[in-house]
Amino acid sequence: MINLDDPTTYQRLDPSGMFGHIAALPDQCEAGWKLMQSVDLPAAFSQVNRIVVSGMGGSAIGASLLASLIASECRAPLFVVRDYTLPAFVDGPSCLVIGASYSGETEETLAAFEEARRRGCRLMALTTGGTLAQRAKDYGAALATFDYKSQPRAALGYSFTPLLALLCRLGLVADQSADLAKAVAAMRAWQKEIEPSSPVSKNSAKRLAGQMMGRWVTVWGSGHLAEVARRWKTQINENAKGWAAFEVLPEADHNAICGTLPDEAARKTLVLFLTSTLDHPRTQLRHAITRQVFLTSGVNTDVIAARGQSRLAEMLSMIHYGDYVSGYLGLLNKVDPTVIAGIVELKARLTEAK
Repeated sequence: MINLDDPTTYQRLDPSGMFGHIAALPDQCEAGWKLMQSVDLPAAFSQVNRIVVSGMGGSAIGASLLASLIASECRAPLFVVRDYTLPAFVDGPSCLVIGASYSGETEETLAAFEEARRRGCRLMALTTGGTLAQRAKDYGAALATFDYKSQPRAALGYSFTPLLALLCRLGLVADQSADLAKAVAAMRAWQKEIEPSSPVSKNSAKRLAGQMMGRWVTVWGSGHLAEVARRWKTQINENAKGWAAFEVLPEADHNAICGTLPDEAARKTLVLFLTSTLDHPRTQLRHAITRQVFLTSGVNTDVIAARGQSRLAEMLSMIHYGDYVSGYLGLLNKVDPTVIAGIVELKARLTEAK
């Protein structure tokens, strides 16, 4: 039996220190914002009218979160490309393509970056180094590098807030520095309730991880929390080595709500609703009614209410909460939250196949 209140549990099952990285997210967000303030940006960047971020996995989630955050305000559309190739609209100097790769060696991102150069796009790289950083230097592209040693998914602050700061510097969105400070404060306040030193009796993140054990988890989000639901899903996959999915409202009410499960499968399913008072009133109603539909069909559900006084604060605090939950679930599953053997094996096989 795993005891989440025992410090030796973390020493034994988290030797690479994933919980330290989870705890550092507020600090990362501050550092990522500061990083972008010192990057040399070409004057021509002010002329772009489309922004595309090329990235995969933990290096792409920051851009996806940003796209949902600024959709109602940003004057230039922001797209995220998770592939080797770029859409046809990505072309010419009015389009800024940002290669985002923690290692600088992500093959899909490198391929897309090269394609963007051939098409004459403005270029920028966000990375710790590697081939991507070298190509950015060779091509005279803008370059933002950071030094933070972790798995890509554990460096979210460096994949998200530098991009937010970039849009602010380009005048595409209003200055977010005050909102970021409030978001960091919200994260740190909630963290006191859910960090490892907080006992299970007072720690809702530990208890939620316990509910998730042995269950198929689907995370439902909406609006600015839709991509947060994706983040929860991927963290459950990588930190807890668990299978998970995510759905987005109101779209899911036009298809997923019709899915039925055998009784045994229903008992093994847990649907989590990430809710916000900033959502459209009808979407808030959909969350409540959809949950009732699941409950009456025998499916386990729970609701996690966002905290903070802005969309940015709600997004970051909910991400932080979910990161802790996935880490605790990993320990309950008796796995090292850092290790990603499946991804390592896949990359090795791809390398062999070249």
